[in-house]
Amino acid sequence: MKNQTHVETHDPERRKFLKTVGAASLAFAMPLPMIAKELGVEKMGIVVHSYGIRWNSKTASADYPGFKDAFDLLRHCHQIGAGGIQVGVNNWAEDLSKRMREYAEKNNLFLEASISLPKSKEDVARFEKDILAAKEAGMQVMRTVCLSGRRYETFKTMEDWNHFRQNSLTSLQLAVPIVEKNKVLLAVENHKDWHAAELVDILKGLGSHAVGACLDFGNNLALLEDPNEVIRTLAPYSFSTHVKDMGVQEYENGFLLSEVPLGQGIVDLQAAVALCKKHKANISFCLEMITRDPLRINCLQTGYFATFDKLPAKQLAAVLEMVRKQSFKGKLPATSGLDPEQQLAFEEQNILDSLAYSQKQLGLG
Repeated sequence: MKNQTHVETHDPERRKFLKTVGAASLAFAMPLPMIAKELGVEKMGIVVHSYGIRWNSKTASADYPGFKDAFDLLRHCHQIGAGGIQVGVNNWAEDLSKRMREYAEKNNLFLEASISLPKSKEDVARFEKDILAAKEAGMQVMRTVCLSGRRYETFKTMEDWNHFRQNSLTSLQLAVPIVEKNKVLLAVENHKDWHAAELVDILKGLGSHAVGACLDFGNNLALLEDPNEVIRTLAPYSFSTHVKDMGVQEYENGFLLSEVPLGQGIVDLQAAVALCKKHKANISFCLEMITRDPLRINCLQTGYFATFDKLPAKQLAAVLEMVRKQSFKGKLPATSGLDPEQQLAFEEQNILDSLAYSQKQLGLG
């Protein structure tokens, strides 16, 4: 395993976090797929959500057959030149874990899990079962989320938000002893729920070397945060990444937000990759190129702000100015109006274009 890069910081809490993360990384056994990184070969992986259309697709397509399970996804991503995958682990059969590990080891691919947090004490056994299945497949990093939806759409009052926040903290506290016991890393994504500083506060509060962030490069634009500032804030705490580029355009109630092929949007990808490597030399990079209609960020409607009681007006103004100045040229990617086969083809091309960019411009491939 690569040694952790020294990081200059004047934040004693951050220094403490980085020290414990480094110790944890050395203590955990290195999965065999990490051999590729040790040899200096780094490739962009793919998050399962990049294949939201093709995953379990019922479309009878000769060119883009649906993926029925994680093994289908792994094999395809290897064939198109990716370095690994991040995929959901939920009630896996032992045989699937074994096949995943054998294929990954044979082809020097990395594997990361996506696992749901325990919702209660009664759910802890299920959580640990999924952790063990992931470990059997050779996975050491477990990405998770606190909210499956979007903060500004899910919650209508501050009371609702505070209730969710407390439940999330409880779930994370239940997860901590399980991930520590099993010597794996839990990576909490900024999933259009937490502002970057809020997530940092949660991680510091948990105080566990085994719990960090899964840094999504673009999600927090939906919460009116500059993506490049979010990356600077969360990179020191991150165990994994969701690499994406974002296109934006004005619309009457705020702005449109869309994942776009890498290199076509507003995220400083080269700086982001370099910073993540600086803070954690062996971090994995996982492409999340979601092909769908643009999201509508209704930040000019009062309902949007129900859970943002302290959001300064200048932050809204700064994001809207950025949207105007860096508006996506042409039409944002969309699937409306495409038939199922066209949607599958569009999804695949966006992923291939992003992999090509990551190889040529980011040195990942």
